[in-house]
Amino acid sequence: MSRSILDAARDLFVAEGYHNVSIRKIAERIEYSPAAIYSYFPSKDDIFFALAEEGFRLLFRGPVRLPDDADLVGWIRNVVWHVYEFSKTHPEYFALMFLDRTVPQITRNWERFEFVRDGKAQLAVGIQKAIDAGHFPAGTHPHAVFRILVAAILGAAVTRLCGRVAPGEDSDALARDTLEAALTGLRTGFAATYHPFSCDESSVAE
Repeated sequence: MSRSILDAARDLFVAEGYHNVSIRKIAERIEYSPAAIYSYFPSKDDIFFALAEEGFRLLFRGPVRLPDDADLVGWIRNVVWHVYEFSKTHPEYFALMFLDRTVPQITRNWERFEFVRDGKAQLAVGIQKAIDAGHFPAGTHPHAVFRILVAAILGAAVTRLCGRVAPGEDSDALARDTLEAALTGLRTGFAATYHPFSCDESSVAE
C-alpha cells in the first residue's frame, strides 16, 4: 500500500503543486481513508521525504564515483550530463526535487540523505583532482565548478521539461552546448563573481 500512496502523491504533487495537495486528496486518489495513509506516513512531509529519497537514489546511480585512471574532465562532464538524463528518464521526480518551491527542505530530515552529501563529497574530490592537474585555473573552487555546471544543466533541463523550445529545436543539443559552454568558460578562466561560502547540505537541491 505504501507504494500506491507514494505513486499517487508523486503524481498529484507534480500536477497540482505540493502545497495544493492534502492527505485527503491523496486518499481519494487511491480510494483509501486518510487514516490508512497516516498509518504509513505520519504527515504529508514524510511522504515527500520518502519520494525525495527515492529520487536522489535514482539520480546518484549515475557516474558519481571517480573511476581509476579517469579522464577527469570527461568524468565531470558525464556526471553533470547525468542530471539532464535524469530529467528525461524520471521527469516526475525531477520536477518534485528541483521545480516545486513549496516542498520541505531536505535539511529538515538530513540523516536520511547522508548519501547525497557523500556523493557530493566524491564529486568535489574529483573536481579538485582536475584543478590540481591543471584542467582548471589554479585557485578555482571545486564547489563553484559544481554549482555553475549544475546550474547550467538544470536550466537546459527545465527548458526542455517545460516545453520552452521552438518547434524543430533540438533540446538535447541545446543541453550539450550549454554544458560545454559552461565547462569551457570554467576551464579558460574568467573574472568570477560567484564565490561559494560553504559546501554543506544547504546547497543541495531543494
